[in-house]
Amino acid sequence: MRLIQCEYQHQVRAALVENEQQVRLLDADTYTLARRAIAAGRSLNEVVEAALTETRLDYQQLVDERRLLPPLTHPDPAHCLVTGTGLTHLGSADTRSAMHAKAQVSEAELTDSMRMFRLGVEGGKPQDGKPGAQPEWFYKGDGDCIVAPEAELPVPAFAEDAGEEPELAGLYVIGDDGTPWRVGHAIGNEFSDHVTERFNYLWLAHSKLRACSFGPELLVGELPDHLEGTSRIVRDGATLWEKPFLTGEANMAHSLANLEHHHFKYAGFRRPGDVHVHFFGTATLSFADGIRTRDGDRFEIDLPAFGRPLRNPLRFEPATPASVAIPSL
Repeated sequence: MRLIQCEYQHQVRAALVENEQQVRLLDADTYTLARRAIAAGRSLNEVVEAALTETRLDYQQLVDERRLLPPLTHPDPAHCLVTGTGLTHLGSADTRSAMHAKAQVSEAELTDSMRMFRLGVEGGKPQDGKPGAQPEWFYKGDGDCIVAPEAELPVPAFAEDAGEEPELAGLYVIGDDGTPWRVGHAIGNEFSDHVTERFNYLWLAHSKLRACSFGPELLVGELPDHLEGTSRIVRDGATLWEKPFLTGEANMAHSLANLEHHHFKYAGFRRPGDVHVHFFGTATLSFADGIRTRDGDRFEIDLPAFGRPLRNPLRFEPATPASVAIPSL
């Protein structure tokens, strides 16, 4: 089952993807449907089936009219937290270490990235039900940093780079008792500033405070272990760069359960009613191939199991002041 969200008669509504041309409107948004399922102790599939209306919409028209929305949102963006984990995919350490330093041969000279990656390889998929190795973790922002599919990704004037990161995103709603419920997964463009990160690894936090996008479709149900997709950049109507990428647990050093545990073990991330969007990492970056993006370039991330590709053009923004005012006493 795949769901989208769209603007319909000035409301946020979820819709069931029936085929590539058509979606069937539901009677509420995805967040409301998830809350119904949690409260009733039912599967989201059952709740969706009960929420179907007779209204069908043209999928391409929603795209053309820019009425697509992220497939899960919170009515209050401050109650949506966007986070992620890195160095989770086999091959990701090579990409990251190449950004930070030349490869070293001795244990003492290994980069922090390679040490973190090795921890995941050795202990990221525990078989005994106990927590595994702790992954790299970062914060991107609240719901205001999320850009809808087909909408422009803003690049702040102070950014040194604007690079895509094709990833899986896990989408969650926290139940009234503080239990995190996985609603499903979506294609994500985690979008980062790799030049800032490369300058000094301690600037990773700065490099991640950027916009992001995910969707357009939410996959409900079991996630395949092996997923193959394509990431590309289109400039002036022609493909500038294109590369396949792999994801799913078969291509990862960590299990998804381990990554989820190390995120939701913090009580502050189990606040009832909140939405969480958590990116699971990648090993494929155009930046690693020397690509520098510019205004108007379009990212396209295609993962066939998730339906339509995620597409977002870039918009470079002018500088804005960030001065601090002091109220008079």
